[in-house]
Amino acid sequence: MINRRVAVPLAGILAGSSVLLVNPAAASSQALSAPPQAPPGTLAPASQTPPQPPRAEKKPVAEGYGGAVSTVDLDASKAALEVLRRGGNAVDAAVAAAATLGVTEPYSAGLAGGGFIVYYDARRKKVHTIDGRETAPKAMTSTSLEGIPFEEAVTSGLSAGVPGSVAQWELALRRFGTLSLRQALRPAIEVASKGFTVDKTFHDQTAANAARFKDFTSTARLYLPGGAPPAVGSTFRNPELAETYRTLGRRGGDWLYRGPLGAEIVATVKKPPVTPGSTRNVRPGLMETSDLRAYRALERPPTKMTYKGMDVYGMEPPSSGGTTVGEALNILEALPEVGQHEYLEASRLAFADRGKYVGDIPGVPVRELLSDGFAKERACLIGERAMPHPAAPGTPDGTYGPCPATPSARTTEAAPEGPETTHLVVTDRWGNVVAYNITIESTGGNGIVVPGRGFLLNNEMTDFTFGPAPGDPNLPGPGKRPRSSMAPTIVLSDGKPLLALGSPGGSTIITTVLQILVNRWDLGMSLPEALAAPRATQRNTAQTQAEQAYLDRYGAELTGRGHSLVLNPEIGAATAVEFLSRGRLQAVAEPTRRGGGSALVVSERR
Repeated sequence: MINRRVAVPLAGILAGSSVLLVNPAAASSQALSAPPQAPPGTLAPASQTPPQPPRAEKKPVAEGYGGAVSTVDLDASKAALEVLRRGGNAVDAAVAAAATLGVTEPYSAGLAGGGFIVYYDARRKKVHTIDGRETAPKAMTSTSLEGIPFEEAVTSGLSAGVPGSVAQWELALRRFGTLSLRQALRPAIEVASKGFTVDKTFHDQTAANAARFKDFTSTARLYLPGGAPPAVGSTFRNPELAETYRTLGRRGGDWLYRGPLGAEIVATVKKPPVTPGSTRNVRPGLMETSDLRAYRALERPPTKMTYKGMDVYGMEPPSSGGTTVGEALNILEALPEVGQHEYLEASRLAFADRGKYVGDIPGVPVRELLSDGFAKERACLIGERAMPHPAAPGTPDGTYGPCPATPSARTTEAAPEGPETTHLVVTDRWGNVVAYNITIESTGGNGIVVPGRGFLLNNEMTDFTFGPAPGDPNLPGPGKRPRSSMAPTIVLSDGKPLLALGSPGGSTIITTVLQILVNRWDLGMSLPEALAAPRATQRNTAQTQAEQAYLDRYGAELTGRGHSLVLNPEIGAATAVEFLSRGRLQAVAEPTRRGGGSALVVSERR
């Protein structure tokens, strides 16, 4: 019988691991004793770095058995794989990978962020989701962000939401895992202590944020050692984060939500450590320790729709990923054929409905947004040419008929979105599957490191609509969760896992996931081909953003059909795993986007 619980004692599972705890008793006297502390952001030149074994290279595709993982980062993928090989399950491995990404991908993930988990429980044959989205402080109102320039809001205490990741990790491990939080954090502690090799992506993201990082003493000290971004090929260590993880493992989430770490976060939000002489206008935040005490990660029912006989599961609001991907797929299924034009138009319509109806509010019409009747009514608007801009939202009221009139609707242009956020997928030997989006919002969050703790704060409050926008479902409010585009997705066929995938990229997450599914199912690509193919993103905007290779391949045809296309150099950075025949797994990551990802399997042979 499949069981998410490991049958042998935990000490036996982890014995011999250089990463995980040998046993809980040893942790207090050995593993959790702090190593000699080096300055945060320590960089060791090659001449001073102790000899290390040759570093394995990232591989975007891996096939095999016994479990698989795909992330954007080799260290995170290796952390998850080690957990799987030592007997942990997919949830254990996903938390270990997410915490490790907080070390190696700190501008996209971290313990002060949040995210969404979609989990398939193989024993119960059921899909669950866990909402770890950040919340607004109780003092935030619908007008708190009005009139503030976006760039000024990003780099501020005002943009920081109440963190959800730690509560989400604890809930996931308690409900579905086999390890404690203390044990799941061990791989991340080791990477933070020993360091990781700086790649071009880490260097470039640091350089892109250098102007604002230097305006905070704690951030500059950690990520701009010597006043400059770390060099590619150097070893970067974060001993303060390692110690933070150690204490978090020992004291649990209450240390953040009801204890000193939370108090330090609030103090940093309310009085950011601005570098003396900085001219940046850094607004203080509204967060209080009472907001931390009130936070809860939530189990929610997944969204579900059926596409060509396959069941597609995602996140319900406050994420818009599940409803928007699902609605677009339903629209496509109602069409006689599917190509690039149809993909763009279905996405346009689904985004029109997303903007009108989806947010952290009561009464989001999830069932009707995902209904076949609504999809058919929307699909009849798609003709041979691009529809007039902007597409108006439909009326998901349960009464559907012929094509309605097409009044215009107000919309705003979407700026090109970068690689914000990160996504990972894990499956284990029992067939459990995790698709997990984790984020601190913008690349680099709000730019503020909590002094002495080694992690950046999020800027999730900028995901709210700034207003004034009467009736907008995504206006801020006390305790409200900002609408998200994160779309971790699991697909079942005949009740068994077939595919799991997701991506970073702001609102382009939705179109990236949708396009990969279209590539795989409608255009006949393999999963590696579907991820590597050039991308375009239409989010009910006048112009469709597209990568250069997409413009080269489809630009003339689509322009001839009334589409206006503009360059977006890079869209998304997906990770996925597909279940092949006879138990074989195919883990897939990006071959080049965001520096390429890392796909691993437990064993290449049975």
